[in-house]
Amino acid sequence: MILTSILIGIVAAIIVASLFEWTLHRFAMHRPVGRFDYAFRAHAVVHHQVFKADDTYHLMHEEDKHTIPMAWWNGPVLIFCCMIPVLVASTILGNWIVSLAALPTFCAYYGFYEYMHWCMHLPKSRRLERSWLFRRLNGHHLLHHRYMHKNFNVVLPLADLILGTLMLRSKVQFAQPTGPFIHDVQPKTGTHANA
Repeated sequence: MILTSILIGIVAAIIVASLFEWTLHRFAMHRPVGRFDYAFRAHAVVHHQVFKADDTYHLMHEEDKHTIPMAWWNGPVLIFCCMIPVLVASTILGNWIVSLAALPTFCAYYGFYEYMHWCMHLPKSRRLERSWLFRRLNGHHLLHHRYMHKNFNVVLPLADLILGTLMLRSKVQFAQPTGPFIHDVQPKTGTHANA
């Protein structure tokens, strides 16, 4: 029973985190929410202006390094927000083990988000960057920088798949950055004009 509750908490947290990441990214980081425009300004206005889908996808100027991660206080706030539905479910079900398993899972998900996003924009041939999975996720994120209405997930594109925003390849050729740590996301046909 305890092991099952732990597994349910971990799986539920991963699904909730992917859906929450997608929702936050799409609806708060790419448009103002009423008078709240902090996330929009920090992400769409600043981050996307510094990091585009060309060679500037990777850090070009040291003074822009601070635009890669979220502000320090975002982690605790986002983890708390993710915990709300799990705490409600635990209260209704009377099973707190699910919440106890979900909390470290949300923390790990946020940590993976920040570290992978850092590595994507500031590659240094780290062990993680050499993995097949990282290269695929890096290409996935690169496409988001090309098509801001696609590929909202960084860690796990489950919500992109479920909610119809998953893009695996560009529709047109573009001058994407190349290298061993980024997946080629150009069209397979190669017959489209540059755009």
